[in-house]
Amino acid sequence: VLLQASGGGLVQAGDSLRLSCAASGGTFSGYVMGWFRQAPGKEREFVATIARSAGITYYADSVKGRFTISRDNAKNTGYLQMNSLKPEDTAVYYCAAGRPVGVNSARSGDYNYWGQGTLVTVSS
Repeated sequence: VLLQASGGGLVQAGDSLRLSCAASGGTFSGYVMGWFRQAPGKEREFVATIARSAGITYYADSVKGRFTISRDNAKNTGYLQMNSLKPEDTAVYYCAAGRPVGVNSARSGDYNYWGQGTLVTVSS
């Protein structure tokens, strides 16, 4: 599965952005999807995950209530809607696909396929 993330950019604190993750080369609906991010000088961290059927989601505490993960299996595309952005959300955002044992996963090791990353910069 090939993943292509897009939608990043430079915004001000309080603004919104929607990231997209286009999948190709596989059956997208057969994979759990996740979003991770890596800020400068920090390790990659979990952001959000969604089950294969889009019914079950899970978020990092730092984004809960502000970010929404979704997917459209008919379009082979996943999304991350980010509202009320903060400067600490500045990072390269990566989408990922995998087949964990559970319905979704916050563990990066459960994901076999990764997009190239899209940069989100939030100014104060």
